[in-house]
Amino acid sequence: MNWTAIGLTFKLATLTALILVVVGLPIAYWLSFSQRRWKFLVESVVALPLVLPPTVLGFYILVAIGPHSPLGRFYTSLVGHPLPFTFEGLLFASILYSLPFAVQPFAAAFDQVDRRLIEASWTLGVCRVKTFFKLIIPLSLAGVVTGFVLSFAHTLGEFGVVLMVGGNIEGVTRTVSIDIYDEVQALNYAGAAKTALFLLVISYAVLLTVYAINRRVWEGRRGLLPL
Repeated sequence: MNWTAIGLTFKLATLTALILVVVGLPIAYWLSFSQRRWKFLVESVVALPLVLPPTVLGFYILVAIGPHSPLGRFYTSLVGHPLPFTFEGLLFASILYSLPFAVQPFAAAFDQVDRRLIEASWTLGVCRVKTFFKLIIPLSLAGVVTGFVLSFAHTLGEFGVVLMVGGNIEGVTRTVSIDIYDEVQALNYAGAAKTALFLLVISYAVLLTVYAINRRVWEGRRGLLPL
């Protein structure tokens, strides 16, 4: 197996999941608690990667961060090299591609929090920021963990977006999915099978983690119900 590609993939998935916790929590909070009538527009944009073909999304990201775009020119002037076909560009694309896998579990968990508890916290003089970290996050911990794990797992299997934005540069942008594709193209089915089995085991472990967390939370809440 290509351990360089595996290490790069896990690095990419970990950074993507961590950044999505920081970025996704405020977005999910706004989607859950905002009374704006037009918030469905934001919800649709966040969910767009779920239905958009990865190559299409990758193409638009590539154009958006290219050397002729405002973002691309700014990044080039800042660091001295273009953003496409770099690990940083791949990370940016992964964050956009996995955004709904983090935001939607976060928002679903926030929706389950009893609004009366939040209003009681505000009535006692606790500010919104403290209420968020001291009350909402602890009560939504299962959803936060689920969003983190799902975005991590989703990044592990990226292919179309990775290929469009990052290309296939060994040690820089070559991920596990690209490595499997290359092995199949070279008719090395044994090598591809080993790597694919490795990803299968990791993916199954991720699903077990998510279901175990949700089951434990459900059983804990059921234990609080009066008999």
